[in-house]
Amino acid sequence: MPATPQPSARLPLAGIRVVEFGQFIAVPGTSMLLADMGAEVIKVESLAGDAARQSSTMGVQSPMYVAYNRRKRSIALDLRSAGGRAVARELALSADVVVQNARAGVMERLGLGPDVLRQAKPALIYASVTGFGTRGPSRERPGLDIAAQAESGMMSLTGEPGGAPLKVGFAVVDAATTLALSGAITAALFHRERTGEGQTIDTSLLEVAVHLQAQIWSEYHHSGKLPPRAGNSQPMAAPAADLVQVADGHIVISAYLQEHWRRLCQAIGRPDLADDARFVDNVSRLANRPALIAELHASLGGMAGEAARELLESHGVVVGVVRNYDQVVAADDVRLGGLFQPVDNGLGKAVPVPSAPCRWRDAPEPTASAVPRLGQHSVQVLRELGYDEARIRALCAEGAVGGETEPPARVA
Repeated sequence: MPATPQPSARLPLAGIRVVEFGQFIAVPGTSMLLADMGAEVIKVESLAGDAARQSSTMGVQSPMYVAYNRRKRSIALDLRSAGGRAVARELALSADVVVQNARAGVMERLGLGPDVLRQAKPALIYASVTGFGTRGPSRERPGLDIAAQAESGMMSLTGEPGGAPLKVGFAVVDAATTLALSGAITAALFHRERTGEGQTIDTSLLEVAVHLQAQIWSEYHHSGKLPPRAGNSQPMAAPAADLVQVADGHIVISAYLQEHWRRLCQAIGRPDLADDARFVDNVSRLANRPALIAELHASLGGMAGEAARELLESHGVVVGVVRNYDQVVAADDVRLGGLFQPVDNGLGKAVPVPSAPCRWRDAPEPTASAVPRLGQHSVQVLRELGYDEARIRALCAEGAVGGETEPPARVA
């Protein structure tokens, strides 16, 4: 694999340079999506590296780091040093986009805040992620995904009825933030293309977490009632996301609209249930959900999940088989759809990770890529910025630049 990522010139963000000051998921994931769209991404790391590099307990390269850092170059800088800050400023001003998730006030103290950089380069797009926003009393609090899940209400409605609150099984807020912020940045690039104006963009994990629950918030403000924990069911509709045990696992069914409910009854050979007083409409089905699930289990419980899926889908009923990760990667839709791609983990091992969530049919499929080793491209990036060999040696010697700082080739 090439040492320098080579995005396709036909991808939509080809020619755009992104400089990332990111840790963990939200910002590294954002810049990775921009790289998947064709942008050149330079990742600025401390001499210790992105904290995600140290997150593994598996004795290997950090899976978190591998998941969110393909197609980037890495430069390691000590931003506590004048030399490191000078390089970072010059690098940021060479960019079209700067994206960062440092603690509140850190980038400003380093002379790398949006006001300073955009005064020097008004066309710059500067995007920031915080934990809880910049206008409230929590603006200086550190924030991670789990805190946003807790304080956005998400955990209060996740879990079994009468049980304790639960988090979602993965860092859903961080992951959603990558999608929200990459969309905002591409919109800002479009605005700049039309007007020449840059933008300063702010988002927070709290904002994204609240936005993810828009439907539930609308129901809450309409009813004035706190949403209950409903497990695998939807509290306002039935059957909707209801879990039904089958011979080899579980399926989920959604057929709460009257027409869909009648199709489901036909599919399981129980057309009489459509007019059963317990299930005649959505309100009745909600009131009698345990009996409803029992009837569905009685009809489908002896079938394998895939057979049940085929039966229900033949009648236009929405159904999904609950799959574990082994079953997901073996599924034809996933395998033939190219939902995973091999990424070199920086240690020479190809690891399948999820591909970009969108396709550009007029551009070639992305080739295999790699995550950068810490400071792998430090010297290369400095040369591109115009630093001569003597200055590069001096920065490396004083510790302002780190990583793979092999002695620069001598100039003949």
